[in-house]
Amino acid sequence: MRRVLLDTGAFVALLDRSERNHKQCVEFFKDFQGQLLTTEPVLTETIYLLGPSVKAQKVSVEFILKGGAVLVPQSLESLSRVKVLMDKYSDIPMDFADATLVVLAEETGIREVFTLDRRGFSVYRIHGRKSFKIWP
Repeated sequence: MRRVLLDTGAFVALLDRSERNHKQCVEFFKDFQGQLLTTEPVLTETIYLLGPSVKAQKVSVEFILKGGAVLVPQSLESLSRVKVLMDKYSDIPMDFADATLVVLAEETGIREVFTLDRRGFSVYRIHGRKSFKIWP
């Protein structure tokens, strides 16, 4: 089964019709066959960016609950690796949510990411070597 990581920008664009990349992200999601994986920090960031509306927050959680993406929790080991990566990419800078996705890529071998952050994910490397395939 094809597996792709889901980043905040694409997650927000999927749920927010007013987002300028909404149509492009919805088209990718409609055509996608496989499994999206994301992290709790990405979910939290998405909820924050969608604004204070409880309705918008519920939509984000419902997306996960209905199987739109698999939510993968962090371990102490993954948090330790997150810190290393945030230090390494401090010049970009790499935020916490992005770092959790790179660690998830390292743990699972997933090399594809559904993101609007081309600047970051074109620089980040899995295990310091492998690049990401960026969608859409």
